[in-house]
Amino acid sequence: MSVTEPVKTPLRKPLGVPLFVLALGQLVISLDYNIVYVALPDIGAGLGFSDHDLQWVVSAYVVATGGFLLLGGRAADLLGRRRMFVVAALLYAGSSLVGGLSDSPGVLVAVRAVQGVGGSLLFPATLSLINTMYDEGPDRNRALAVWGAAGAGGLCFGSLLGGVLVEAFGWQSVFFVNVPVAGALAVAGWSLFPVDGPRDRSRHFDVAGALTATGGITLLVFLLVQAPAEGWGTPVALGSAVLSVGLLTLFAVVERRSRDPLVPARLFAHRGLVAAMGVTALFGATFSSVPYFLTLYFQTVHGYSAVATGLAFLVPAVVVAVGTQAGERAVSAFGMRRMLVGGLVLGAVGAAALGLALTSDGSYPALLPGIVLMGLGQGAAWTGMWIVASAGVAPGDQGIASGLASTTLQVGGAVGLAVLVALAGGVGQSGSGPGLLDGIRTAVFVIAGGIGCGALALLALRRTTGTSGP
Repeated sequence: MSVTEPVKTPLRKPLGVPLFVLALGQLVISLDYNIVYVALPDIGAGLGFSDHDLQWVVSAYVVATGGFLLLGGRAADLLGRRRMFVVAALLYAGSSLVGGLSDSPGVLVAVRAVQGVGGSLLFPATLSLINTMYDEGPDRNRALAVWGAAGAGGLCFGSLLGGVLVEAFGWQSVFFVNVPVAGALAVAGWSLFPVDGPRDRSRHFDVAGALTATGGITLLVFLLVQAPAEGWGTPVALGSAVLSVGLLTLFAVVERRSRDPLVPARLFAHRGLVAAMGVTALFGATFSSVPYFLTLYFQTVHGYSAVATGLAFLVPAVVVAVGTQAGERAVSAFGMRRMLVGGLVLGAVGAAALGLALTSDGSYPALLPGIVLMGLGQGAAWTGMWIVASAGVAPGDQGIASGLASTTLQVGGAVGLAVLVALAGGVGQSGSGPGLLDGIRTAVFVIAGGIGCGALALLALRRTTGTSGP
C-alpha cells in the first residue's frame, strides 16, 4: 500500500450523475445477492425444491460470481468498460425476467448462475469505471465511498426489500424488481459513460488463461460451498478439489508463457494491490458472514417474520453507509493505514459486543451497541480496501486489478462461511434452541477474533516495513 499521510482537504467538486448510476449498479449487485434469502422458504414450497437443493438458489450465484470475476475484470480492460457495464446490466435484466417466470428448480438455479455471471462482469466494470473516471486522490476516494455505501447498504437492505416483496407479491417479485432497474442501468450507462476507444489490437485476450482460471476458481468456490454440507470425502468434493488444483496449476503455467496474460505478473509486484487482496479476503471471511448468522438468530431463535427480519437489518445498513463516508474522510485526516487499522479494531470490538448480546431472551436494543460499532468499522474498511486496491494501478489494468481484489473477496467469503458454519455446527449440536444459539454466538466471536488478527497483521506490517502507510 502506498504511503498516505494526512493532508489538507481540498474544495469538494460535484461527482456528477454518472457516479449515481455506478452506485446504483453496485446496489443491484448487493441486493441480488441478499434479496433471495428471506424468499427461500416460499421458493422452496412454490417450486418443489428439496431441503438439500434449496441452498443452490444462493450458492449458484456465489459460485458463478466468484469463478468469473477475473474474466470480467480483464474483459473490461480489453473490450471496453462501458460495453461490459451495459452487457452485464442487460444480462441481469434478462435473467431476472426468466427467474420470475421459472416453473422448476433447475431453471431457477440456472438463472441464478447467469445472474452470478452478470455480477462478475458488472462489478469490475463498475469499479474500473470509477477508478478511471475520477482522479486518484480525494475525488476517487469520495467516489469509492459513495459506491461503497450503496454496496454495503444493499447487503442489508436486500433482506428488508425481500421481506416486503415476498409478503406483498410473492417470491417471483424478488426477481421481477431487477428487470426495470437493470434495464435503466444499461440505458444510463450507454448514455452517460465515456465512449470506449477502439480496441488496442496489440493486446490479445488470453483465452487459455481465462478458461483455466475461470474453471479452477469456479470449482474451488463450488467445493467450499458444497463440501461443508455434503462432506469433504465425497466423490464430488474430491473430484472438484483435484480438478481445481489441476486447472489452477495449468493456469499458472499458461500465464508464464502467455505474451499478454490474463493476470500480468507485474500486478503481484504491486504491494498495495497484494495487501488489498489480503484485506478483501479477510473482509469476506468475517464481516460478510455476519448477516447469515444474524438471520438465523432473528428468524430461528426469536421467530422473526421475513419483514421483521428485514427491518432488523435496517440499522446495520444505515450504520455501514455512514461508516463508508467516515472512512473516506478519515483517510485524509489520519492516513490510510491508521484508518484501516482503526476500522478493523472498531469492527472487532463491535463483533465481540454483539456476540455477548446474543441471548435467548435478549432484546433487539441490546444488540445495537455491537451493531453500531461493527457497522462503522465495516463501512470504513470497505471504503479503504478499494481505495488501496486501485491506488497506483495503470488505467489499462484497473479492470483486472478490480477482478483480483473482488475474487479474493468472494473466495474469502466462501472459505470463511464454510469454516464458521462448521464451527457453529460443532458447538451447537442441535438445530434449534440453546445448541443453535451457542453455535451462532461462537461464530460471531470467531469473526471478532479474525478481524482483530487482521488489525494486528497490519500493525506488524508497519513495524516490518518501517513506513507510515500500508
